[in-house]
Amino acid sequence: MDIAVIGSNMVDLITYIDRMPNEGETLEAPSFEMGHGGKGANQAVAAAKLKSDVMMVTKVGDDLFADDTIKNLAAHGINTDFTQKVAGVPSGVAPIFVDTESNNRILIIKGANQYLSPEDVDQAAEQLKFVSLIVLQLEIPLPTVYRAIEFGQQHNIPVILNPAPASHELDFDYVCKCDFFIPNGPELEILTGMPVETDEEVYEAASTLIEKGVKNVIVTLGSRGIIWMTKEQTHRVESHKVAAVDTSGAGDAFIGCFAHYYVQTGDVLESIKMANAFAALSVTKRGTQASYPDMEQLRQFTESRKVTQ
Repeated sequence: MDIAVIGSNMVDLITYIDRMPNEGETLEAPSFEMGHGGKGANQAVAAAKLKSDVMMVTKVGDDLFADDTIKNLAAHGINTDFTQKVAGVPSGVAPIFVDTESNNRILIIKGANQYLSPEDVDQAAEQLKFVSLIVLQLEIPLPTVYRAIEFGQQHNIPVILNPAPASHELDFDYVCKCDFFIPNGPELEILTGMPVETDEEVYEAASTLIEKGVKNVIVTLGSRGIIWMTKEQTHRVESHKVAAVDTSGAGDAFIGCFAHYYVQTGDVLESIKMANAFAALSVTKRGTQASYPDMEQLRQFTESRKVTQ
């Protein structure tokens, strides 16, 4: 396998709204859709759509969503040997509200994702030790995240950590063991306690993480682009101007695509540029995984935008 995603899956319950109702108010919404989501599953599908060989370590419930989630992962070519059901527990769900400006508000109910344990990482060890990259997020218990980071270190496997949703309980001793730390702007603000309204403020906040010992900080800022910082250098990549319809899952799109190209090339900056394009293309369609382009669609977009590869 190229990539192992150890993380969450969700069923997305997406409501498209004109505005959020006020307290005590009932509003009619224009439309509703269901889709497959969860930060881990989104990242796995994004990489798989670009033809990476991906395995996923995750947990589903024993409800009506479980089999459909497993089938969806398998349909994208993702290895589901370690996608397991938890008896008596619901699958994770994510109610998502998308307004007319394509902004989203998301709630998550972790469900079975809370039962993904460090032991599950160890049970998958014989396959995990042969992957080229491990991808993690924070919709699963922190001890499981920490065990996966340790596993990566033990077997010299690079690790990406996406601190989403951001948690003040995150132990930066483990973050410093990761090769890439990829927050978005609000997550960077939560984790550092510093403002991120301007690029200068993002640089200052990210630099505090570098000072703590984080190797690579890649901050995704939506329409403001991407900032990549190491101890030696800083790069800024401009966003692509597109007609955004739904930004749900764009951060996951970026990470899944980045993971694919980093495994293929080892070139961080070029991987960021390709992931930037992939994420931009994803927001031009509704949904999360359903909005992710395939390799040919990405090729056409990058050629039209003169993105180097």
